[in-house]
Amino acid sequence: MANIQPHSAEPAVVQGSTKPQVVYIHIPFCTNKCFYCDFNSYVLKDQPVMAYLQGLEREMERTVKEVPPGEIKSIFVGGGTPTVLKPDEMEYFLKTVRTYFPNWSDTIEFSMEANPGTTDLEKLSVMREGGVNRVSFGVQSFNNGLLERIGRIHDTDDVYQSLENARKAGFENMSIDLMFGLPNQTVEMLAESVDKALALGLPHYSIYSLKVEENTLFHTMYKKNQLPLPSEDEELQMYLLLMNRMKEAGYEQYEISNFAKPGYHSRHNMAYWLNEDYYGLGAGAHGYIGRQRHMNIKGVNPYTEATKEELPRLESFTVPKEEAMEDFMMVGLRVLSGVSEQHFREQFGLSIEDVFAKPLHKMLDAGLLDKTEAGYRLSEKGLLFGNDVFGEFIGSLTSKE
Repeated sequence: MANIQPHSAEPAVVQGSTKPQVVYIHIPFCTNKCFYCDFNSYVLKDQPVMAYLQGLEREMERTVKEVPPGEIKSIFVGGGTPTVLKPDEMEYFLKTVRTYFPNWSDTIEFSMEANPGTTDLEKLSVMREGGVNRVSFGVQSFNNGLLERIGRIHDTDDVYQSLENARKAGFENMSIDLMFGLPNQTVEMLAESVDKALALGLPHYSIYSLKVEENTLFHTMYKKNQLPLPSEDEELQMYLLLMNRMKEAGYEQYEISNFAKPGYHSRHNMAYWLNEDYYGLGAGAHGYIGRQRHMNIKGVNPYTEATKEELPRLESFTVPKEEAMEDFMMVGLRVLSGVSEQHFREQFGLSIEDVFAKPLHKMLDAGLLDKTEAGYRLSEKGLLFGNDVFGEFIGSLTSKE
């Protein structure tokens, strides 16, 4: 997202549904901290898990009183590693979700992130019975040496066992995450991981490039010149390999980092990319409703204590119209079908061309964007240089103020 700061722009036009249909819930506990991770997560040992889940219930209760939900079409539970919850904790948590968000669409996508090695059959069965119908496994690689070097606690045997357990528990809609651009990773190592991933025949794959974030072990190593990353050319070759192999295997690349069989796009992420309203619940979670953005208190105990008094907000503010338009373009262009002129008009009452003529023409002339019947999308070339395209829109309106 663009760097959002409140300022004295014109009053924002409230957009989107007054009854949100999308829910994000954060479970901040992990078995350990991976070397690349800057998410709001805490090692599980000695954490007050049940007290946190009770705080989460209080936030849900207050949230739906303030902004009642519509028919829920997507719930996503992320972290952390939500599957570190014990079966009884998981059962309590899922019952709470159903209590405060009871009106589920017949086609709801209820996703939960999982780490291989934290998903036995009993826990997965509790998840399935509680309404979860999609599991996203953080696999990252099928190379055990590489997994160890990036701080993962699982190995490839855990991956196969977790997927088998999930199938036994009744899950059909499963996804796995892979990563590329990792330290000491070669194009050949990635190709082997992709082959093993595709052999599983899953309906969805997310494949992300490593980004070295501040406040991570990898960032510390990078600053000391101790992180042997692939070259830019090698990373480009990895991305081209991914796109070609996934296409050959019959998967549609519907977003820069996501590939799916027909009908298995991540509906939750599509809500983000289409700039739709969503609830954000839990420590450090972000929410976006009626162009009001909030971020919750991050720490487990501070968050839990805050829920006893009020909504656990760290900050809450209106996103100015100009900033919301920039965000619309940045996140919308990640999707390969591109941004919709009609959708933009519905949200902002203006045309994309009128607002972004200069960056649009620059990117069209450079061959990085294509004009479509619906609006604009990244070209084949633009797909390889997406960050350059997004950078043209970020700040193109707000930097003038």
